[in-house]
Amino acid sequence: MYSYSTSMRDLAARRSPRIRIQLSAAGACLMWAFSAQVLGASISDDMVKIGILNDQSGTYADLAGPGSVQAARMAIEEMGGQVAGKKIELLVGNHQNKADVGAAIARSWFDQDGVDMIADFSNSSVGFAVQRLAQEKKKVALIAAASTDFTGKACTPTSAQWVYNSYTNGYGLAKVLTAQQYKSWYLITVDYAFGHAFANDMRKAVEAGGGKVVGEVRHPLGTADMSSFLLQAQASGADVIALASAGSDMTTAIKQAGEFGVMPKQSLAAPAVFLTDVHSMGLEAAQNLKFVTAFYWNRNEATRAWSKRFFERHGAMPTMTHAGVYSSVLHYLKAVDAAQTDDATAVMEKMRDLPVKDVFAENGYLRADGQMVHDMYLVQVKSPKMSKEPWDYYEVLATIPGDEVFKPLTQSECPLVKQ
Repeated sequence: MYSYSTSMRDLAARRSPRIRIQLSAAGACLMWAFSAQVLGASISDDMVKIGILNDQSGTYADLAGPGSVQAARMAIEEMGGQVAGKKIELLVGNHQNKADVGAAIARSWFDQDGVDMIADFSNSSVGFAVQRLAQEKKKVALIAAASTDFTGKACTPTSAQWVYNSYTNGYGLAKVLTAQQYKSWYLITVDYAFGHAFANDMRKAVEAGGGKVVGEVRHPLGTADMSSFLLQAQASGADVIALASAGSDMTTAIKQAGEFGVMPKQSLAAPAVFLTDVHSMGLEAAQNLKFVTAFYWNRNEATRAWSKRFFERHGAMPTMTHAGVYSSVLHYLKAVDAAQTDDATAVMEKMRDLPVKDVFAENGYLRADGQMVHDMYLVQVKSPKMSKEPWDYYEVLATIPGDEVFKPLTQSECPLVKQ
């Protein structure tokens, strides 16, 4: 549990400008005290409580895990440790990538601890379980997981998706590369829903851009030997070999592609790559890999400054999930402060009203379907010779405007959106 002490704000500055009468010193004090009581009453439990729920020790611990906790703390500290005159308390939970475990933690937080908002998840099955629970309990869920259904058919009035999804990183990646004359594609797809979704989105984008998917092969989850699949893809002569997979499947394929000399004759692309993946593979193996990311620490002065502060706490540069969790928590707290309440409906309304402008998103906004729209970046992994310092792994090839990379609202399956 993490908490901050707070001091009383100058609530007199918040009085309505329509009040014109002059107050005596005693009257002013009474009015100030009355205002404090009114405002305080709108914050449940006299405190704003938020939770970070993710994988703290398993597959996704590096890309989210403890780093997301540090990112949330940075957001809290940026608000001075308090909003609406009340202190902020932070709780941390490990869902172990199990939906039932995540739901149990969330239910306990909502029912017993008075938690107002839960962020991160980094696992779609856990995210869906808590998203539904948060709606039932009239709480807020801010999701950093890949499924487009969070803002599609499963959308709720009290949830938002913040970092990326299978459309931005599958369809968006294929769209921008096909436009750059990478016209022939071969898909190596992990054989379950995650891989199928990414492969389908990439196929649609390639064909819409005048390209062609010349072949596809599917492999089981957790395949240790990708050689036969890579040799088929190599023999196809496709411009791009796309890896519709993540985690160890993706990194195994990239390492073995390097052994077979796939690059630079053919380009490798993958939809779900994190800075920590590249760090674990090393530049020698990952060089020239192309993908879409929501954040890169070394993109500009602002991202470098924030990321170096993060590094001092965490010992590693931030992934896009870490930066996205910081952004979502910060925006939530700004909305609570603006609404002067932690009521989920009022806060979500403020979150949609306020622009998202921070180190993660310079011109972001929250749509009616719960999608936070922001720019994404097409990047390529540098060669060892190009890297100038530790963690200097990406070359940013293009900025993709948010309105172009996210699925249009007119195509949303969210029942909250009026078509």
